[in-house]
Amino acid sequence: MFQSSRVKTANSARLFENAKEVMPGGVTANIKFFSPHPLFMDGGEGAYLRDVDGNDYVDYMLSYGALMLGHGHPAIKETLYSQIENSGTWLFGTPHELEIQFANKMKQFFPGMDFLRYTNSGTEATLLALRLAESYTGKHKIAKFEGHYHGGYNKVLLSLDPDLAERGSSEEPNSVPSSKGINRSQVQETVVLPYNDNNAFEILKKHANEIGAVLIEPVQGGFIPAGSSFMSELRYLTEEYNIVLIFDEVKTGFRINLGGAQSYYGIQPDLTTLGKVIGGGFPLGVVGGKKEILMESSPIKEDSSEILKPRDVLFHSGTYNGHPLILAAGLKTIDILENELDNVLMKTDLLKSELELLFSEKGIPMQAIGIGSIFNVIISEERILNYRDYCEANFKMRKKIDYQLLYNGIYSKPLSRYSLSTRHGEKEIERTINAYEKVLTGL
Repeated sequence: MFQSSRVKTANSARLFENAKEVMPGGVTANIKFFSPHPLFMDGGEGAYLRDVDGNDYVDYMLSYGALMLGHGHPAIKETLYSQIENSGTWLFGTPHELEIQFANKMKQFFPGMDFLRYTNSGTEATLLALRLAESYTGKHKIAKFEGHYHGGYNKVLLSLDPDLAERGSSEEPNSVPSSKGINRSQVQETVVLPYNDNNAFEILKKHANEIGAVLIEPVQGGFIPAGSSFMSELRYLTEEYNIVLIFDEVKTGFRINLGGAQSYYGIQPDLTTLGKVIGGGFPLGVVGGKKEILMESSPIKEDSSEILKPRDVLFHSGTYNGHPLILAAGLKTIDILENELDNVLMKTDLLKSELELLFSEKGIPMQAIGIGSIFNVIISEERILNYRDYCEANFKMRKKIDYQLLYNGIYSKPLSRYSLSTRHGEKEIERTINAYEKVLTGL
């Protein structure tokens, strides 16, 4: 286990003790913690991270998928320097032309984005999308799917990882708080649906007069894809019952293909939320979709210059929305991916197939599940369609493998998915396979 490598990561252990003196739990985000202590990094280049003890790792976390060009890409550095040099500042606090350029680039790949608004994270994007949907429909309940994550606020922090004793039937899951601080009224305002299960449609019909929006990760966790027929029926029913369909593509945007999961399925949602990759490693979120829904936030009346009263507008603002440095980095990131994404997808498929072959040779049932440049290592021979199927995998063995991989220079937070970048090549894949060979042999 990783505990046996404390000498190798002694400086991380020391800094963690220091961090606990100034931050709750020693971290600024709960997902950054793992036992006995998280690793503190002080450098990164390409596909690699370096910790404060001088150990280097092939990085498959990539800041939870955000760094699709890897660490410190020279083109992004040059873009940032040029933007500051040319403008003389790094924040206008006013409209600027990059906002229009970036919006047009988004529309190129996401044709359902008639209009869009900028936020500073994927969490803010999903929050704004829900507010827009509720304003547009006048219905204030929402529906989400069991096991799906949409950010850190109360209305969606429900049934992320419910215990067996609380989660209810698979046909009609209970709405179970996944955090402290969620009151009963918030639980009642969120309907939880079974993913990849047609029972979800009966629940939607039952609550159609109350539900204003359905929020879904079209690929759960970035690696469990929905069935095509399931997605088609969901699109049909939401249109039939005047429910806004929101695709949360924070994880999948520009990672499955340039048009995201909606391009993969051939389905156009009413609203799309994006984050992570589109910011090039900087905080950026986008909400885009139908003009009539986005216009709920317009301070002026459509097709006129008449200023609306504040109470007649869905308020949305933010000092850093559409930050010029970040939009410049995002545009350059997407320009590069237009030429290099296919190679990333090919390398991801190669790594997945090599891992599955290795596990098979060792007699361990494993599936490398995912589409695009994200996947997860699932130790199970059963078909994985949703959260409950995923819960049946062998997490004990997976965690043991992950800790030993850390010791052998492969970085992913234990039990997390894998993301690849343009900087992951054959050398990194070979190193990864060799580390897995060593670890699995040691089991």
